[in-house]
Parts: sequence; structure tokens; C-alpha cells
Amino acid sequence: MPLPENGAPWPPTQFAAEYAEMRVDDAWYAGDRKRLSEVYARDQLRPDGRRRLWGRRPPAPGQADTRLHIPLPADIANTSASLLFSEPPTFTVEDTATQTRLDKLAEAGGVANTLLEAAEVAAALGGVFLRVTWDASLAARPLLTVVHADSALPEFRFGILSAVTFWHELPSDSVTVWRHLERHEPGRILHGLYQGDADRLGVRVPLVEHPTVAGLVDSLGEAGDTIETGLPDAITAAYVPNMRPNRAHRGSPLGRSDFQGGAHDQFDALDTTWTSWMRDIRLARARLIVPDGYLRSNGAGSGASFDADREIWQTLNIPPTETGAAGITLSQFAIRVAEHQQTAEAIVRQTVHSAGYSAQSFGLGDATAVTATEVVARERRSMITRDVKGRYWAPALADMLHVMLRLDRALGFSAVAVDERPHIQFGDAVSEDPQTTAQTLALLAQAEAASTDTKVRILHPDWSDEQVQAEVDRIREEAGTAVPSPMGAFPM
Repeated sequence: MPLPENGAPWPPTQFAAEYAEMRVDDAWYAGDRKRLSEVYARDQLRPDGRRRLWGRRPPAPGQADTRLHIPLPADIANTSASLLFSEPPTFTVEDTATQTRLDKLAEAGGVANTLLEAAEVAAALGGVFLRVTWDASLAARPLLTVVHADSALPEFRFGILSAVTFWHELPSDSVTVWRHLERHEPGRILHGLYQGDADRLGVRVPLVEHPTVAGLVDSLGEAGDTIETGLPDAITAAYVPNMRPNRAHRGSPLGRSDFQGGAHDQFDALDTTWTSWMRDIRLARARLIVPDGYLRSNGAGSGASFDADREIWQTLNIPPTETGAAGITLSQFAIRVAEHQQTAEAIVRQTVHSAGYSAQSFGLGDATAVTATEVVARERRSMITRDVKGRYWAPALADMLHVMLRLDRALGFSAVAVDERPHIQFGDAVSEDPQTTAQTLALLAQAEAASTDTKVRILHPDWSDEQVQAEVDRIREEAGTAVPSPMGAFPM
């Protein structure tokens, strides 16, 4: 399938409903009050009939907007990414030379940080795309990049990504909207530049018409818009769904956001609670209400003022029926701290539970220091969600690492010839502290319940068999328990 025809509506209508939901999810994820107001300008009422906080009319010019946003959506997305990739995953292959090159690609390209970004975006928007590209002028290796789901038009067959078109708007100094489209198909990448408006793709023009993409011309083939990847059976992009199924659109190949299922109303309720709490604080500021006669004139047109620090007052003409402190009244309202705090905590607990996480993952509950095993037990719901998401990540990530290795050889960046798909092993979500590990090893040694090999593997779970054996040999040599080779007793 070629690039879109001139004048096509944009964004495309195939996933119009999903894109509309991503727009709402993105507004909550970004925490931009202006965007939230724009999103709910038409959908102003919650299901219970009450007006949404962000559906209210903005204050008049000159008045402060007292609405407060609590970034719980961003915290949920960040927590999801941290559970998956706070500890970098391990990529392994059988061939030693290929493993060395794979490690170099992952380290030099900052793949661990790229995955953190991708996982956070996927949690907010329901999915994310991993893309492999290259630029020899920047680095002599393929690059693993991230494309957000609301900037892509995917094509699926039997749930498998068969092609995808990425797009982004280019800088413009007029009302004209410039869009660069990048279509990934098996064996090739197509590029196109369009000049249109906010709703239409417009007319396709040569890439040299815009300086941002003019540099691509030198890399394109004879067709003028195509780059051959040299991998006819592989696509240089992959889709990672956050979770499936998409409950709002059953049968959709796109994943669902952590915010799907009523979380938007809970976010609005949390913001309403905090806005009310801050309103109590504003109203509770101490104020003195004094009679007009207590005010000192500041001159014509300058109003009057009351000196609260004045110690001596002359006799004032106060009505005999006046009570209180010489007619001065102190006004100070109570702040409903406990009520607001309990309400906010209850909303947060329910929201994160609906998203698939334990309250302890968000700092709610007992904060006493415990072992990693106890943390996992307390955060069991979060750990289950992490494992489920990891199963969606592993195939797509392995595919892209495999494409990187193949492109690395096809583009002449390396001479590694082994064609091997990497194996993905996710790191621990919660790392055991060194003191606890040392105590465990000491107890095992005291009970003589584990071999030296087993203890080394407990201390270094990421080591290979060769590294473990070398460490075991060094320990035995230092302890004087190494067994001489039997071949040494029988000279040849």
C-alpha cells in the first residue's frame, strides 16, 4: 500500500474513536490545565450529573484560576514504567561475538532509558511503537527510537503488525501545516512530505521543499521516496500494547490505557477534593472585622487602613451595646483537614486499584523498611500487572533487537554474521538490599545447606555459567580447598 492520496482527511478516520480517547488520556497525563479545559468544554457533566471541575467555565480575565490538578495520572504511568524497567532487562544470545555486539548496541544506544520512556507513554496512551532507524552521520550503529501511539496509523493482520505509517508536523511560519509521513513495510521505508491544513493532509510535494526533511533525499532510492532496508521479511517497527483487550473497543488490535475504565472521573474527583481543601485554607486566613470609625483615612482617593500593631488608642465613640473586643471581631474558619485527606486517599486507593496496582506502590500504607520478599508480597497486585505487561513487551522488544543486529550487519556497521533472535529477561522490580543478601548467605553457609556455586549465583543472579565457575574457582583457591586436577599426577 502506498502513501496516502492528496487531500485525505487527517488524522485518518480508521481509529478516530481511539485517537479521541488518546487525546483525553494525553491531557490527563500531561496535567495541562488548559488542555483539560478544552477536552471537557463540551462534555461538562460527570455520570452523576455534577459538573466536572475541568468542565466549568474558566474565570473571567483578571481573576485567578483556583482549580488545582494533582498529577496522579503521570504518577501511575511513571510507576508502570519503573516496575518494568527500573532494573535494565538482560538481552542474551548463544553466539559470543553476537552477544558482545548486542551489549555494545544496548549500552551505546541507551536502550534501557529508551524502554523507560516507551513504557511510561504506553501506560498513558494504551500502547507505543518501537522503531529502528539509522543515521551514519550521528552514530555507526542502528538506533532504537520511540514513536507515540497518537502519531501512528498501524495496519494489522491477525493481530500482527504488517505495516505502520508514522507522521509528525514540521515547523511552519504560516497557516499551512507541513506533515512528514514515514511508512514502514517489510523490506523498505517510504517517506512523503505533504502541504495541507489542520484537517486535511493536502498535496504531496518533494522532500526538498522543507529543510527539516531535505537531508533524506540523499538516502532515498531511485523511486525518490523509498529506502530499502535489505530485510525483505522484516519490518523495522513494532507495536507494544500496554494491556489487552481494549475494553472500550472490543476487537481492536490497540491496547488499553491504565486510565481506561472510569479513571478520568476519579482524577476529576481528586482534583475537586484538593481544590476544595485549598479553598478551605484560603478562607481560613485570620481576618479582623472593625467598625468604620477604627479606620484611618489615607487622604482623598487613597482609601482607609487599620493599624493592627497600634498599642494605644484614644477614647472612641463606641455604642454602649457593642460587645466583644471594643467592636473588633476575629473571623477565622476551620480547615477540614481530616475529611479532605481521607477523601483524597480513598480516591487514590480506588484509582490505582482499578489501574491494576497496589496502594503500597504509591506510598500508601505501612512505610516500615522490609525485605524485598515482603515488599513483593505487599505489592502483589502491582507485581502481577508488571508480569502481564512484560509478556506483551518481550516479543516486540526481541523482534526489534533482532532487526537491529541484522541491520547492523546489512549496513556495514559490523561483521557479525550470526542471525539470532535475542532472549529477553526482565530485571527484578524490587532489588534485595546487600545486607539482607549477606545475612542469607551467612545462614546458608552456617547450616551447610548450599554449595559455593549456589551462593555465588544468589549473589550474582545476572552472571553467566562461565563467570560463576571462575568466581567459584577463585573462592576455593583463596580458601585452600581447591582440588588439584587428576591429570597433574600422571605426567605424559
